[in-house]
Amino acid sequence: MKNTYKSRLPGIVFVIGALLVPLASQAETAEEKGLAIAMEYDKRDSGFLDLTAKMTMTLRNRQGNETTRFIKFKTLEVPGDGDKSMSIFNTPADIKGTAMLTFSHKLDPDDQWLYLPALKRVKRISSKNKSGPFMGSEFAFEDLGSQEYEKYAHKYLRDEVIDGMDSFVVERVPQYKYTGYTRQEVWFDKKEYRLIKIVFYDRKNSLLKTLTYSDYNKYIDQYWRAGKMYVENHQTQKSTTLLWDDIVFKTGLSKRDFDKNSLKRAR
Repeated sequence: MKNTYKSRLPGIVFVIGALLVPLASQAETAEEKGLAIAMEYDKRDSGFLDLTAKMTMTLRNRQGNETTRFIKFKTLEVPGDGDKSMSIFNTPADIKGTAMLTFSHKLDPDDQWLYLPALKRVKRISSKNKSGPFMGSEFAFEDLGSQEYEKYAHKYLRDEVIDGMDSFVVERVPQYKYTGYTRQEVWFDKKEYRLIKIVFYDRKNSLLKTLTYSDYNKYIDQYWRAGKMYVENHQTQKSTTLLWDDIVFKTGLSKRDFDKNSLKRAR
């Protein structure tokens, strides 16, 4: 079975559609139920192959001042491993051509490279720096990879109605090194297993930020994707909005479109 999380911004984070598979019996533990929910979410997004999209990223500081960036995004499904993704900045002029490449993995650290056109070089992102902010946004580098369920220990917390939708609330604790989070609380809607909200807690287990997903659309009768992602940092009062547009599946991308040399050619 293919194992993937999708939000991807990439990764950063996305979603699903398929037949509902019964979860475990009432005798299951909270950990077993949490894992079953995560695996069902993963299963419903399998088989999408690849996609391309455009993103509008808006950064807001605590005074409410905004900066807007336009980004091209593409991702490739990798059977048996995490997905590959690339984000290419088109504007503003001072960061035009900057490109981020992520190879997601299950338990091994994600591989990430950043191309800086002003320096004309590719910089590898150290695993120890994955909790840092991505291009000044409220997304961390570790948020950009596909969020494989093997990366986390899961625990079902409760059922809850949110935005009028019956949902599961699951706690997940990162199992990989150098994470900036002690834990996350994740809301999945019960009908489609779409992500609704993720609440992140920092290394001191204090509330750090909240990521919400909205404006969902269904593609090729199976795959759900959020049209809007909004993350608010409760400690800095900064926020980032991502608006997704022109999402196209199964465009024929291959691994050759995601090698390190492709970063320099990215447009």
